[in-house]
Amino acid sequence: MKLMVRLSLRQMLTLPYIALVLLLTAAIGALSYNAGRQAVDTLSDKLLTETVNRIAQAVDRHVAGSEAVLETAFPKGMTAPALLAADLPMLRTRFWLATSVHRDPNNYAYYGDRNGHFFGLWRHSEDEAELRLRLDGSGPRSIARFQGIGGALQPAQVEQRVFEPRERPWFKAGQSAPTQTWTSIYIDFKTAELVATRARRINDAAGQFAGVVATDLSLDRVNRFLHQLPLSTNGLAFVIEGDGQLIGVSRGAHLQAGADGRNQRLNAQDSPDPLLQAAYKAYRGLPGQRSGEVPHTDVFEAADGMPVQLAHARMRDNAGLDWVILVAVPRSDFLHRVTSSYRTSALLGVAAALVVLLIGLGVLTVVARDLRRLALAAQRVGDGQLDAPPPGLQRRDELGDLSRSFATMQQRLLTDRLTGLANREAVLRQIEERLLRQRRSGDNGQVGVLFVDLNHFKHINDRYGHDVGDRVLQELAGRLRQRLRAADTVARYAGDEFVVLLDQVGSPAEARAVRDQLELAMAEPLQALQGLAPAGQALSGAAIGLAVYPDDAQDVHALLRCADLDMYSRKAPPAD
Repeated sequence: MKLMVRLSLRQMLTLPYIALVLLLTAAIGALSYNAGRQAVDTLSDKLLTETVNRIAQAVDRHVAGSEAVLETAFPKGMTAPALLAADLPMLRTRFWLATSVHRDPNNYAYYGDRNGHFFGLWRHSEDEAELRLRLDGSGPRSIARFQGIGGALQPAQVEQRVFEPRERPWFKAGQSAPTQTWTSIYIDFKTAELVATRARRINDAAGQFAGVVATDLSLDRVNRFLHQLPLSTNGLAFVIEGDGQLIGVSRGAHLQAGADGRNQRLNAQDSPDPLLQAAYKAYRGLPGQRSGEVPHTDVFEAADGMPVQLAHARMRDNAGLDWVILVAVPRSDFLHRVTSSYRTSALLGVAAALVVLLIGLGVLTVVARDLRRLALAAQRVGDGQLDAPPPGLQRRDELGDLSRSFATMQQRLLTDRLTGLANREAVLRQIEERLLRQRRSGDNGQVGVLFVDLNHFKHINDRYGHDVGDRVLQELAGRLRQRLRAADTVARYAGDEFVVLLDQVGSPAEARAVRDQLELAMAEPLQALQGLAPAGQALSGAAIGLAVYPDDAQDVHALLRCADLDMYSRKAPPAD
């Protein structure tokens, strides 16, 4: 301890780092390149296996809910409707519930019958959807949007292209399969994206084929997930069908433009990416492991003779899904880090002294920076900016304690000490921020402001003294706080005046109902006056004015003026 007292601040901050850097340099220098290479082989196999598992989990998350969607739309044993147009209300209800099961990604469920009729429900959001109908059995579909499960349909729009459900892959697959089945992957009629559809045959009351119910899985989500997957610099991940047709790939395109300009499927063996071609070729040469659903790893040589590590697994389910996941990473991507670390270890000893000095200076810089932040925060508060952001230092030392104490001080400056409510500065700021959020959101919601003025409070102060008056203010403040929602704010504005921010009201009538409830609460007998005033005189009550944004005013001060004027119109006459 005596030695530490004699050391300067710079020495105390740098000497421990000198010892740490020397120890680390010695340890790193003892590592051999061969040992690092063996560790990389083990870790890279594990990393590739985990990457395959991660892709499998992401894909499974997309496909798992499709069975429940079909079961909700058409429960087992339910027969097809004899006339689609007559059963529209019931279909709307069931298909709305079906697309609520796994709205992302199964937001589309539909049904086509043997007569060419079609019913489809597409969910745009939690509350908005559209119906796609073909009730005549011929011609294009009509599309009508609506809000909520039973909302009225908006005017329908007719598609330009003719949609014939009986010619679609999902219809043919569902018609011929005895149970639920996945269709072959195809390019969607409307979005021109890859789609896999889960379909099921629906029979009529006589047990004969009547139609097919289906739900889509947009494979664009799978492709986007692969593009966002963190891989090495030259690493590659892709998902294919058993015949090599690409479903998604982490780089490049999984579709190609045909002679007519339309998108077409791209096979792995025709990919312009040489690593993808080589990985697919190597996978096809592993017949003993191609059927495994547990990930396996192998090594193959790329066209340039460099070794590439390959991880692969198959995905299957009871509806016929059969996809292959492959991840290929050149070994040089892994070994590059080992080589770089080995070379770096040789340089660490030379640079150790310089690094230690830089670390010491850096620590001092950080401390000085945090002290400046505290000083600037104190200056802003001194200039009257009580709601300025606190320093917010995420530290566990004395500077952190000082920062938290400063934040506590700011909070107290924005709090009324007598009632514990927000004070005038705080509520003005909150109302202003709430109006700003409302304008930015662009919705049709409304915000209410109540101006509360206590009746006969001066009479109570004059007759019973300020201590009793303070208890009355505390009691009435508690009533306001208890009667409001968690999202609302109540503040002591001045003297015997309070302001309430109703964060969200559906209508002015709803705000008036809240105002009426608060007036009843404020009119109850005062506990603070029990034993001091006769029962009939232990009542105070309050006049409460209301203003609603945006109907009454557009800014905080105008809202308060409107609420204040409304309060005076409801004010009780002075006490005798």
